[in-house]
Amino acid sequence: MTTTTGTATPKTPHPLRAQAVRGFPPLAGAAVMAAAGVMMTAGAREWQGDWAETAGQVHDGLLMVLPMAAAVGCLHGGRERRRRTEELWCTAVRPPLTRLLAHAVPVALWVAVGYLLVVAGVTAATWPYSLGDRPHLVLVPGDTAALMAASLLGHVVGRTVPSLLAGPLLGVAGFAGLAVALPHDGVQPLDPASFAPDGSRPVWWQPLAMAAWTLGLALALILAYAARRRVTALLPLAAAVTAGALLVQGGNATWQPEPLFRRQVCDTSTTPAVCVNARYGKLLPQVTAALSGVTGRLRGVRGLPVRWADRQGGPRAGEAQLPILTPLGWSLVRGRLVRPDRYSFEAVAALTGRGRCERQSERVTLADDAVQTYLAPSPLMSAFDADEARGDAAARAHLRASRAARAALAGLDEERRRVWLSAYFAARAVCDDEGVPAL
Repeated sequence: MTTTTGTATPKTPHPLRAQAVRGFPPLAGAAVMAAAGVMMTAGAREWQGDWAETAGQVHDGLLMVLPMAAAVGCLHGGRERRRRTEELWCTAVRPPLTRLLAHAVPVALWVAVGYLLVVAGVTAATWPYSLGDRPHLVLVPGDTAALMAASLLGHVVGRTVPSLLAGPLLGVAGFAGLAVALPHDGVQPLDPASFAPDGSRPVWWQPLAMAAWTLGLALALILAYAARRRVTALLPLAAAVTAGALLVQGGNATWQPEPLFRRQVCDTSTTPAVCVNARYGKLLPQVTAALSGVTGRLRGVRGLPVRWADRQGGPRAGEAQLPILTPLGWSLVRGRLVRPDRYSFEAVAALTGRGRCERQSERVTLADDAVQTYLAPSPLMSAFDADEARGDAAARAHLRASRAARAALAGLDEERRRVWLSAYFAARAVCDDEGVPAL
């Protein structure tokens, strides 16, 4: 269309675009991104390299980010009231629902963008250190929808409550409500910030139902507040109630075990064999190298467990427990074993452990200490010995006996030591002197 002078009439920008590209909405998205980013960065040692832990940490951050999204939505919703332009906007040609959506939707979109940028950032940060799993992104759609719903709900509250403190108070109340819902089984399935069970993933429809539950409630409140025909609010409300009923009825069944976590990846070239959980399959060479000193000293020894294993629920018969790698940030940091000496010590402790023994005889205690010291001494052995040396007469006598037993085992020739160790491991379930060879 042209004017009588032949110049083109400028296009009127869409109200959503005008609100989205300037002012408060981009700042809201930046605030959410900064808050979530700071939380993830502060605990980076605890998730980098493990896809499941990365996804769990991002999801668990909703406990803080959801109330924040509601608070920023509330602050934006009360903007016209604070500027005293509410009556002026009421004279606009657009209906109330259109005006509300033009103000509320940009903030919700920017909040979602900020969250998705954090998801992209932590995914890129984990990728170089991943150990055999794959990215776990199934919760992201439901989490993003919940953040948008929180922002929309907060906007309506901001328009309704005439107070500058409404936003901060809504954030505090939201955090308290989410935290209170966590331990209650009946309400937990409806809590978008409920912690994801370790080693599990949601069924395919759980994120969709969570999105319908949260967004349905938000849309129902918006329509009830601003629609000309408020009865239309019943449609999203019905969808939210249906989705909520599915989540509650599903309960724990909405989560299923991760199949990969039940598999083992093994190196059978050693005795015992070394098996790690497939979740950390790429870590097997590092674990095998950390235990190489132990397996080298055990070459030719009989009576050993078949393998070290890392299974959920503990080792099976004929297996020894491989030292656990979680929580990340201790033994395992960014895909690397940071203390191989401590790791090998813990592996030998599981190999020689007599967990069912309430009390052990002196011979058993001395034998266990000698084998542990020979295969993989404790990194703190010198400190423990120094404590005993400063102790009473009984402690000093025990230290002398321990050192004598260690020296006796180390002084045997290879064949005799191999025979002694075979007899020792054959009796590793014994708590008294019977069957345990003397040194």
